[in-house]
Amino acid sequence: MCLVLIAHEVLPELPLVVAANRDEFHERGTMAAHWWEDEPILAGRDREAGGTWFGVNRHGVFATVTNYRDPSVNEPGLPSRGQLPVLVLRRDRVREQTVRTLHNEGHRYNGFNLLFGQPGSLHYVTNRGESQSRLRPGLYGLSNHVLETAWPKVQHGKALLQEYLDSGRAPEHGPLLDLLHDRSRPDDDHLPNTGIGLEWERLLAPMFIVSRRYGTRASTVLTVDRQGRAAFTERTFDWRGNPQETRSFEFALT
Repeated sequence: MCLVLIAHEVLPELPLVVAANRDEFHERGTMAAHWWEDEPILAGRDREAGGTWFGVNRHGVFATVTNYRDPSVNEPGLPSRGQLPVLVLRRDRVREQTVRTLHNEGHRYNGFNLLFGQPGSLHYVTNRGESQSRLRPGLYGLSNHVLETAWPKVQHGKALLQEYLDSGRAPEHGPLLDLLHDRSRPDDDHLPNTGIGLEWERLLAPMFIVSRRYGTRASTVLTVDRQGRAAFTERTFDWRGNPQETRSFEFALT
């Protein structure tokens, strides 16, 4: 994932709203969202390393990971960061032991940000800054730096989500997916400098990225209501940014 927007205990009827884009090289093999046969997990799956970027389980525990962009500190051969959400999603709820394990094992991975939790409990762990074991209710944005870094795509995404939530309409997955498709690009003087060069900074600056080699592969929305029902929708895209498939799942939490 390269953009995650979360409304945590913001809406009375929906304590958890997550909208996220996964950006990846188009050549990397991927399975669309499904209930895994070997784990009690609903998620897309990386064919190369077997992990995921965003998933939820039947207990309402979700987890999503983004890379921390720093080309000067990136060691080949380390474990896949896609395994971090899986460690969370194997549990029926978020326990302090899980949080401690993630803190203690974080050094084994290249730079990452992990957001995870369940309705009423949201956590953030990173190995490139200050973790927050529990987040207060509010609206949060995450890209490829630490949580709430004011990159243009994060600020723009949060503003769009806030505007939608303030509209008074009951949140629906279709409009939330459309919100994630925003391709507007900030001016060069507003771009971050993460050491990858101006051409790549421009390419990666929009919320939704389109290029032949690398881009937004999937958009995902997860909502959980007060009655204990979860809804999960994933929309995949080709390299031109055209929608390919939309998969929707609804289930009662156990």
